[in-house]
Amino acid sequence: MSAQAQGSGFRIFTAVITTIISLALLVGGSWLASLGGSLYYIIAGIVLLVCAVLLWRRSAAALWLYGVLMLATAVWGLWEAGSDFWALVPRFDILGLLGIWLLIPAVTRGIDARLKASKVFLSATLAFAIAVLVYSIFNDPQEINGSLTAAQPAQAQPVDGIAPGDWPAYGRSQAGTRYSPLTQINDSNVKDLEVAWTFHTGEFKTDNDSGETTNEVTPIKIGDNMYICTTHQVLVALDPATGKEKWKFDPKLVSDPSFQHLTCRGVAYYDQANTEEFATSLKDVAQAPTSCPRKVLLPVNDGRLFAINADNGERCSDFAENGELDLKKMQPYTYPGALMPTSPPVVTGTTVVIAGSTTDNFSVHEPSGAIRGYDVNTGALKWVFDTGAEDPNAIPGPGQTLVNNSPNAWPPLAYDAKIDMVYIPTGNPTPDIWGGNRTPVMERYASAIVALNASTGKLAWSFQTTHHDLWDMDVPAQPTLADVKTPAGDTVPAVYVPTKAGNMFVFDRRDGKPIVPVTEMPVPEGEAAPGDWVSPTQPRSALNLTPIQTLTDKNMWGATMFDQLMCRVIFKRLNYNGQYTPPSENGTLVFPGNLGVFEWGGISVNSDRQIALMNPMALPFVSKLIPRGPNNPLWPEEGAKGSGTETGIQPQYGVPYGVEINAFLSPLGLPCKAPAWGYVAGVDLKTHEVVWRKRIGTARDSLQGIQLPPMKIGVPMLGGPISTAGNLMFIAGTQDNYLRAYDVTNGDLLWQARLPAGGQATPMTYESNGKQYVVIMAGGHGSFGTKMGDSLIAYALPDSKGK
Repeated sequence: MSAQAQGSGFRIFTAVITTIISLALLVGGSWLASLGGSLYYIIAGIVLLVCAVLLWRRSAAALWLYGVLMLATAVWGLWEAGSDFWALVPRFDILGLLGIWLLIPAVTRGIDARLKASKVFLSATLAFAIAVLVYSIFNDPQEINGSLTAAQPAQAQPVDGIAPGDWPAYGRSQAGTRYSPLTQINDSNVKDLEVAWTFHTGEFKTDNDSGETTNEVTPIKIGDNMYICTTHQVLVALDPATGKEKWKFDPKLVSDPSFQHLTCRGVAYYDQANTEEFATSLKDVAQAPTSCPRKVLLPVNDGRLFAINADNGERCSDFAENGELDLKKMQPYTYPGALMPTSPPVVTGTTVVIAGSTTDNFSVHEPSGAIRGYDVNTGALKWVFDTGAEDPNAIPGPGQTLVNNSPNAWPPLAYDAKIDMVYIPTGNPTPDIWGGNRTPVMERYASAIVALNASTGKLAWSFQTTHHDLWDMDVPAQPTLADVKTPAGDTVPAVYVPTKAGNMFVFDRRDGKPIVPVTEMPVPEGEAAPGDWVSPTQPRSALNLTPIQTLTDKNMWGATMFDQLMCRVIFKRLNYNGQYTPPSENGTLVFPGNLGVFEWGGISVNSDRQIALMNPMALPFVSKLIPRGPNNPLWPEEGAKGSGTETGIQPQYGVPYGVEINAFLSPLGLPCKAPAWGYVAGVDLKTHEVVWRKRIGTARDSLQGIQLPPMKIGVPMLGGPISTAGNLMFIAGTQDNYLRAYDVTNGDLLWQARLPAGGQATPMTYESNGKQYVVIMAGGHGSFGTKMGDSLIAYALPDSKGK
């Protein structure tokens, strides 16, 4: 075959491909335009079709016209997305590759005499597009590059009366600060961290486990002991210096695939000798003789709480029934997995305060989400706070039960020992996505922060963070207690309340008065489903971490211009008028989505520096109501069980609609909203301003096997941050399997370690035998899609650098 014939073949092939691309853009672009979307895709389709015809005719005008299209696309991309690399990529990728292909001699051979000039012009436009991409890598409009206050002095003082080297509660203190005064590992040497020891739990997901099987534990460490709970809630005591097992206790969890969760975020610790440190204001600190003056409180997903001797792993025989407390007592429904305590309780000098998770979106026949207080030594019930009862403190008498479907409190609680007050983050009554059957009493304490006297359960104050919640916008994280210095120089005891909706509410924890202003904002217009209604306003804090307040089709994304186009079409077809658009049969875009801006990982606060570290997210979901019909009965068949997950089709038995809940994804399985989907951020607590914000994570281990470049993109995460006086923030949780350390002052990434599995947990740090360690559970998360594992990994400096 002659060179001329070969060139003709390449040119014709290119013309055909260009025609196919143009027709796809014309069809999809016309669909988008009919919905009121961008006209760019129609215009691009027409231009490409003309280019194909000109190429077929051997006209150099094809290259000139293609260069004009590339230049126009670059200008359009910058107008829509600014200098955002990941948002620009799908606008440039297909056209850029086709443009490069057009320049090869095999395609241009035989084109008319104006070829050279046209190739120079097309090359220049391609170079401009590449320059825009390169510039955008270093000028990310989504990142904020500020600096917090000067680094913490090396001589840090103990916090909350806790030994500097210990981490005795889920959030280090029961105030949930997640801050350690240790400085041996610091911003100058963190790069030298290496694995010190690894402990394998030996547990993996089985066929009898839920799809939501996870490893979310944050260990606690007191003196010479570390305690963890495994996925199946086996309690293990470890040597914190070596990771060697000392003893373990197996509660014999009864698991089932229908469980909506199978997880243990942590355990609680009680030491009778040190109760004054935890309950300085209590007059009735428990000092009665007990078989377990030091005990570990272990929540179990089948609705039990165990008290275990912290020294030897034996049951505390004088607590409840031989160390075992049945939390299903007084519940109206007790099917397996109905009530699931997944987070550690609060332990005061006298009382264990515990709540639990109930099954979202399954039925109106669910347990109560009541919070209860039990005697710390005997396990006797002291009080209840039933969030759905007319009198929330009324203890049911013989033959009576707690109120079914009362709003629950599944995240960890927080405790202020000085005023003996416990802070409860609540969810909404289930089913979550339709509320026409809810009464004012049922919703009084729903999706709220509730402050109770820890010894009596009496209400001190409450604040509702989402009114008539139809989007699962519960309060998902442990509140954090910190003393805030006002501009006037006063110090105010505050409680920070992160929400899925993106609000960070800040209240005086004594009386609930806002420290950061709260405004009742009108919500978007939109009709609720028949029989339901929408609150006309929703509270909004002046401190809000939602990166984008209202999405438009400009924010849609994809791996290529084709699935980005389809995401624009899907976006335009969904019901969406902004945040709080009501659920619908057509399908409603929910942003922030069900994962929320904040999740159960909470925040980290250093009161000395007056700073907070956070990891907000931004991933939309879609909820679609399913009317009752032949395949969607109002009530389940006998023996019906839950789906074992929070996404997909959920039955919502007993109300007029089921619901389908899924992440908002493209046809290729990528998020339809442009990255970033996850950030780390630093906030100045004196001004309550976001001083720095950075994307976190790459797409290395996610996005359904599609391998994107290992560049920082900003991925979703489950797990929270901790910080230290060494000017470090540690965080894992991301969909790529890493533990990372950031500079607290400016958010720079200083170190990262590859994990053998997903790190969907919050790390912790401690000291043992003069050496500081950082530990993380790398066990994965079933529904989050990360690799499952069983490794608890401790990092430390080499001996030569840790002195």
